[in-house]
Amino acid sequence: MGQRIFVGNLPFSATESQLTEMFGKHGEVSSCEIVKDRMTNRSRGFGFVEMASDDAARAAISALNGQDLDGRPLTVNEARARTEGGGGGGGGRRGGGGGRRDSAPRGDYNSRRW
Repeated sequence: MGQRIFVGNLPFSATESQLTEMFGKHGEVSSCEIVKDRMTNRSRGFGFVEMASDDAARAAISALNGQDLDGRPLTVNEARARTEGGGGGGGGRRGGGGGRRDSAPRGDYNSRRW
């Protein structure tokens, strides 16, 4: 099995065929994927290329890291394995309200003045 390569700082106009052609100059490309936003289907600016051999992957990384694509210097390095747990989430309410808020507190000593 080949090595998976992370390609970052991609211009939003970049296509998978462009990446396949660019990396294909350094060896056989097994697969190529540009990660897209689920909602807008627009590129998220990074992707992954899998090369058929480790030697081809190393050659592509050394040749293409910092290479300019549509005015943007690419970040090309060995992809790291995904970490468990996934990201996302967030949301939820922040801060806490503090229970009941009346104009005059009930049962307070100061509210019983006459």
